[in-house]
Amino acid sequence: MTYIPHTEKDLQEMLAAVGVDRIDDLYEAIPENVRFPDLDLPDPISELEITQELQALSEANLEVFHTSCFLGAGAYNHFIPSVVDHTLRRNEFYTAYTPYQPEISQGTLQAIFEYQSLMSQLTGMDVSNASHYDGATALAEAVILALNHHRGKRSKIVVSPAIHPHYRQVVRTYTQGMGLTITGDEKCGTEPNEMINMLDEDTALVAVQYPDFFGNITDLSALGEAAQASGALFCVVVNPLALGMLVPPGDFGADIVVGDGQPLGISLSYGGPTVGIFTTKDKFVRKMAGRLVGETVDDRGQRGFVLTLTPREQHIRRDRATSNICTNQGLMALAATVYLSVMGKQGLRKVAELCYHKAHYAAERIGALKGFNLWNKHPFFHEFVVKCPQPIAEINERLLEWDILGGYDLGQDYPDLKDHMLIAVTEVIAKEEIDDLVAAFEEVSND
Repeated sequence: MTYIPHTEKDLQEMLAAVGVDRIDDLYEAIPENVRFPDLDLPDPISELEITQELQALSEANLEVFHTSCFLGAGAYNHFIPSVVDHTLRRNEFYTAYTPYQPEISQGTLQAIFEYQSLMSQLTGMDVSNASHYDGATALAEAVILALNHHRGKRSKIVVSPAIHPHYRQVVRTYTQGMGLTITGDEKCGTEPNEMINMLDEDTALVAVQYPDFFGNITDLSALGEAAQASGALFCVVVNPLALGMLVPPGDFGADIVVGDGQPLGISLSYGGPTVGIFTTKDKFVRKMAGRLVGETVDDRGQRGFVLTLTPREQHIRRDRATSNICTNQGLMALAATVYLSVMGKQGLRKVAELCYHKAHYAAERIGALKGFNLWNKHPFFHEFVVKCPQPIAEINERLLEWDILGGYDLGQDYPDLKDHMLIAVTEVIAKEEIDDLVAAFEEVSND
């Protein structure tokens, strides 16, 4: 926070610089009847007093450092090694540099190149771009890629209902007015193999989530083969942390893999920013939105980095542009890069396994309670669904008395899942916290 009061002399100098005598003169062009009314503001206070007031307000926030958090649904509380934040706060990186100028620094280019390399390895795909805003926009860009690939000859997009509801909403917002048919998510219980019958010669893309929004891990190979046979592209939305222990989508036929990198060393930060992962096969690289950094050798034989692809609409070939996405999440991509570099392959697998085993312990304990039934029919990663005996909003209100942030109310997005809670368990949750959640659920059910 910066607190810099203006003196009367400062105000007069600024007014003189713009050629007016009073502050009110700045608003002469605005009719009086539409000007904002006078505010009933309190008297001015000192920097010390305002700092104390803001600190008190911030302490009223309910955050994960003082509560047990079982809320996931796309944003997760994970341990972040201190070196991640230390690196992000270095002056060279702290002001994120959007990579579309050819003169961008070698350090920034190298960081993006390493990010791309790690994302490609993690997803099992050939190439990665320099990142998108978040997972939802990455999925929407996958739809645009598929449409460009088919050159407008196909207009049907099949999406699983088990894709995050916000992602599906962003896709529809992105593509409104394009004459597309988006289908497949009408019934919340539609399984991936049931989507095979929805594919036809008009299908441009079929998209699923892995693990899905409900935490389920399903075999997607048959759907991938069916998509290939129909000529549709196959897109998989991933939780990148789960890929520490799961088969990467590239191994079962994915053409495009997207996701949100928030679990990879990026804090919750009350909802963002995060980083959108976008990886694909080599043959689609020129239809991919965003930028691509490549490695080269200079005239002295030294390793160097360049912007290999910059498909921006401002470039001279505007009719060949893929998207108007022109900003990557540079700082957040760096966080994911540092996190993965520090954790390594074994560390990432260990975190994934901790999440998996703790979630299964919680599901077993909760499922044994009277009135609570485990909904998942498939293996799950670190999220699972529980049918509860009371409305979720009421249960979560009671959990706050235990300093527990409860799970996500699925009835908000899936009417068929009224009174169903999506519970997330990550590696930072201790066994005692899970036991407290079980005890709290038991108390609630007995009321």
